[in-house]
Amino acid sequence: MNRIISLALLVGGIVLIVTGFTASNSFTSDVSRFSTGSLTERAVWMLIGGLLAALVGLEMLWRSPKHT
Repeated sequence: MNRIISLALLVGGIVLIVTGFTASNSFTSDVSRFSTGSLTERAVWMLIGGLLAALVGLEMLWRSPKHT
């Protein structure tokens, strides 16, 4: 059960990272970057959330007991 949850976190984190990266290259983000010098909050939170979810998923996979 833990293995399924950790894989879901890992895959979800990767999806969020890719979505956040795509959002950071969008027109809205370009306008925000031009006017404020930073990315939109949505893109930043997707990147941070994706990174955290992927790291937690990897940590759970690494620490899960090995059943043979």
